Amino acid sequence: MGRGPSIEGRKGVADAQKAKVFTKLIREISLAAKQGGPDPAANSRLRLAVVRAMDANMTRDRVEAAIKRASGEGADASTEVRYEGYAPGGVAVLVDCVTDNPTRTVADVRHAFSKAGGSMGTSGSVAFQFAQVGQLWFELKDSAQEDRILELALDAGADDVQGSEGWCEVLTAPGSFEQVRKALADAGFAADQARVTMRPANIVPVAAEAAADIRKLLEKLEELDDVQDVFHNAELP
Repeated sequence: MGRGPSIEGRKGVADAQKAKVFTKLIREISLAAKQGGPDPAANSRLRLAVVRAMDANMTRDRVEAAIKRASGEGADASTEVRYEGYAPGGVAVLVDCVTDNPTRTVADVRHAFSKAGGSMGTSGSVAFQFAQVGQLWFELKDSAQEDRILELALDAGADDVQGSEGWCEVLTAPGSFEQVRKALADAGFAADQARVTMRPANIVPVAAEAAADIRKLLEKLEELDDVQDVFHNAELP
């Protein structure tokens, strides 16, 4: 019988995963600070990036260092780039990247698509199938909690509130996201997950035989250093 990974091995994997998450969070903080200024109070994108970093247990010193680097001389010249394509089964995929070398990044993304049986698309080929929304998830303890979240969220300007299997999803327009998040947090409802994301207009059911290739593609894209987020419209079995 084979042995499982050692404690040291498991810790190494966990540390690597944590480092990758931190890298993405720091990139988001840096971009937000460069685009909207270093003051979170006046920069909603930066404010949300800081909240997400703190939720991931990043230290305050590290967050502030990322903001200072982005605001000072010698800040890197990374820019945001979005690529679009199709996974097997006609599934639409958006890939948001942050890169200082778009030529390298597009080659890496194209390679990931082709290796998994997908294909790159042109700009706008699949983006119309997604809408940018604010999304907050709450784990529910009881139905009374769901009713209270519904009331507070709608009063604060949320567009929709949906409950399913012990969870509650609050959807907002991007411009209303921060005020809804704050209203709920001030009332004692801190979101388990909160972000502005790309939400598909329609979900595509996927056959079991295609699901493995789609998962392979999504994993390959997520592993790329320049990839910040991957969105798709597949309903995976």
